[in-house]
Amino acid sequence: MVARKFIPSLIVVVLVALSACSSGGPSAQVSPSKAGSGFPMTLTSKAGEITLPERPSHIVSLSPTATEMLFAIGAGAQVVAVDAQSDYPASAPKTSLSYLNPNIEAIASYSPDLVVIDWNVPGTVRSLGSLGVPVLAQPPAATLDESYSQIAQLGQATGHTGEAAALVSKMRTEIQQIVASMPQTGTPLSIYHELDDTYYSATSETFIGQIYSMLGLGNIADGAAHTATGYPQLSAEYIISSDPDLIFLADTKCCHQTPATVAARPGWDEIAAVRNGNVVALDEDIASRWGPRVVDFIRTVAEAAQRAAGQQQSQSPAA
Repeated sequence: MVARKFIPSLIVVVLVALSACSSGGPSAQVSPSKAGSGFPMTLTSKAGEITLPERPSHIVSLSPTATEMLFAIGAGAQVVAVDAQSDYPASAPKTSLSYLNPNIEAIASYSPDLVVIDWNVPGTVRSLGSLGVPVLAQPPAATLDESYSQIAQLGQATGHTGEAAALVSKMRTEIQQIVASMPQTGTPLSIYHELDDTYYSATSETFIGQIYSMLGLGNIADGAAHTATGYPQLSAEYIISSDPDLIFLADTKCCHQTPATVAARPGWDEIAAVRNGNVVALDEDIASRWGPRVVDFIRTVAEAAQRAAGQQQSQSPAA
């Protein structure tokens, strides 16, 4: 997600801030100012209402997720610059631009006719607006439907409505197939999702947590002290006593965590997930974004859960 020096405090602060921004339902609305789907077009997002007089040809993305969405719907050729964290796809025109600390002059140097952001650092929208640059804000999705809505909005904004609709349809179909493939178990398998090496996690109230719930998995973070953000910091003692069947590591890059480092933690060798080899190293970029590759994340979780369920079945007396 970000460089190691930002962990754990900044990631958690950003997650909290973004989850607050994303509350209150879908943020993506599109209202063409003329009949049909052509330009000029008026769009409404968390940054307010903007009008695009024509199809954007100089898009700057300050959102790694939006970058993935733009390229997935065929709008990559219209993107002239992306922020330093936008590392996928490899063909994206990566720059030193920061979404955490936007440099207005640097952004304006690309002569953008559309800037897409996921976090409105105070003053960003106002400063770019004063230069006549429209800003579309797409904060972190709280649900899959919000992710689909953002893809559709970007499709409208870039003149790729058909491609966006096709992408959403493909994602829906693949996710439905993955969910349908999950084994039916009497007692749900339990999971621990690790955001960093100080044991911050995500409850079922978060986008990440809803993915686990969708697959019929129990989340040990739900039993911890409630937080307003959905990202509680757990203790090692709590995690060990909860004895999760699966552990998912979303801190492999930031904190260099692996199944081996988890197994070496004092007392963690007693956890079922560790004993049975069900500690899963995630690509934390995929696991922290809500774009097209969320399907890959769901598939990884499902395959791990199916493997663990098979182990339990083979170990049961009835087997």
